[in-house]
Amino acid sequence: MSDNELLLAISDMMDKKLKPVNERLKKIELTQENDILPRLQNIESCYLSTYKRYQTGVEQIDAMQADIDVIKNVLIEHSKKLQKIS
Repeated sequence: MSDNELLLAISDMMDKKLKPVNERLKKIELTQENDILPRLQNIESCYLSTYKRYQTGVEQIDAMQADIDVIKNVLIEHSKKLQKIS
């Protein structure tokens, strides 16, 4: 057997051995592309929209707390004035 024939035989053996690995790799790539990546994108989208809602909510809560503090101080002052009047 010549060197070329030997190399060709080795190459064929390697192709046969690697064929199942290549098929599994192709299935993994397809699963990743068609199933996993779209799900991850959906999760990311949901996470970002939830984050934006919470961020807006936190700002609203801070504004409400400031309003409550003002109302509380006004009520305290008015209560003191009413007590003086009565």
